[in-house]
Amino acid sequence: MKAVPDLVEEIELTPDETDIDREYLKFVLNEWDDQALEEALLIKDATGDAEVVAVGLGEDPDIDQALYTAIAKGANGAVKLNGGGPDTHARAAAFAAYLAEEPADLVITGVQAPDDLDGQLAPMLAARLGQRHISVVIGVEAQDGRLVVRQEFAGGRSHELELPVPAVIGLQASRETPRYAPITRIRQAMQAGELREVSVPEETAGSGLSVRRMYRPEQTSHAEMLTGSTDEIADKIVELLRERGLIKG
Repeated sequence: MKAVPDLVEEIELTPDETDIDREYLKFVLNEWDDQALEEALLIKDATGDAEVVAVGLGEDPDIDQALYTAIAKGANGAVKLNGGGPDTHARAAAFAAYLAEEPADLVITGVQAPDDLDGQLAPMLAARLGQRHISVVIGVEAQDGRLVVRQEFAGGRSHELELPVPAVIGLQASRETPRYAPITRIRQAMQAGELREVSVPEETAGSGLSVRRMYRPEQTSHAEMLTGSTDEIADKIVELLRERGLIKG
């Protein structure tokens, strides 16, 4: 699970324009990871004996809230990893180090995150673990010790694959809308102190990529608010359309 900047916030760049200024930003759970959690909980509900553990990196701001929320939604436990690094390569290394000590039959992660959009965490993690991998998945079901996975293609097409475990899944969308966790349950999880911390090795190699500069989106136009009565606003709209050559007469 990954905490990412809330996109409804006003995002500013750092003075050197190589990153976003995170000091006053609000962070929320990556929406694709929320979908992944829901899919894991659906598998647990269907099988009756699956154990779901949510895992996040301690360096992510507000990750504790996301992990406690996962417990409130029905996860059996949550683990915060101390170590790793900021990019996808380092995150994959941190999760792989944890899973080497505490293996899982199935790892489900969001297919991507809005702050990178590269979709590489799941395949990198699978490569490090030496396991099978499928991404852009829209449904996972457990049947007789194997997985039936629905993978989505362009144009809304999809197909089903059978996959033995262990495996790593990059989830695009869950079969159901992510469930709501009441604040009372989240507080109960916090008071119970069910969040476990595990140290993992620091990854220093990284991706080898560096950001030279970020750019603010160009403002090419602005909105014009029309005021007045209904007839006056209608006349203004007609005049604007006439000025742009969209209507004649």
